[in-house]
Amino acid sequence: MTDENESEPRTDGSGTGIVSPDDETPSWLERKQRTQGLSRLTYEYFERSRREDEDLRQESSYVERDVLAFPTWPHEMIRNLSITSFFVGMILFLAAALPPHLGPPADPSSTPAIILPDWYLYWSFGLLKLGPLNPELAILGGDKLMADRTYGVVANGVVVGIIAIVPFLNKGSARRPVEQPFWAAVGMFGVVFSLTISTLAIKNLMPIDSHLLFDLTFLLPIAAGTITYAVLKSMREGYMFSLNRRYYRLRPPK
Repeated sequence: MTDENESEPRTDGSGTGIVSPDDETPSWLERKQRTQGLSRLTYEYFERSRREDEDLRQESSYVERDVLAFPTWPHEMIRNLSITSFFVGMILFLAAALPPHLGPPADPSSTPAIILPDWYLYWSFGLLKLGPLNPELAILGGDKLMADRTYGVVANGVVVGIIAIVPFLNKGSARRPVEQPFWAAVGMFGVVFSLTISTLAIKNLMPIDSHLLFDLTFLLPIAAGTITYAVLKSMREGYMFSLNRRYYRLRPPK
């Protein structure tokens, strides 16, 4: 009498001889079949990963993805190869379909009306425009302790120093923002501040009053950090804690 499980087709590749069980060594023919096309290899990888993930979930009382993982070969290598091939193909397609526009050559004898650095340096360029925050000291007869340009350079050093020291201050083992709302709020403050200070760098191109934009540069990051802290704090103490109670058995909130 034929077993019902044997009569049903397997979708994980283990019944076809291509993906062998963990305790069996694949034959030469099986290894050859595995190399027949990236699409076939990718399909086998995802099916094997799904089956192993289901086994881990059944054997454990909680999802041990923080502890257990998949081997580098073939799981991680095939996945990374698939993702890399996709993005390389997209880049080649965009380069062929939308070639970059080459404007006229730069004229060294004329200065542009607006001089800006590359977009990823807007935040640093915006810190050079913090002249209104440079205090005029009465002890110096109303003069400033340093020039506005020097003040902007010092501001760059302070901001970069804070970014460098944060990982040394936060030595916890938390991996999710809900576990440490304060540091998550600090991170959100930094992200929003980098956006607002970059916007301040191109204030000449923004259809908004420069004084209002200067105020929003510092108010929006504070508001974003406060909202982030409040939301994550409520998630820890509200319904989100109930949904993740199995996770907190391993890592209870402090």
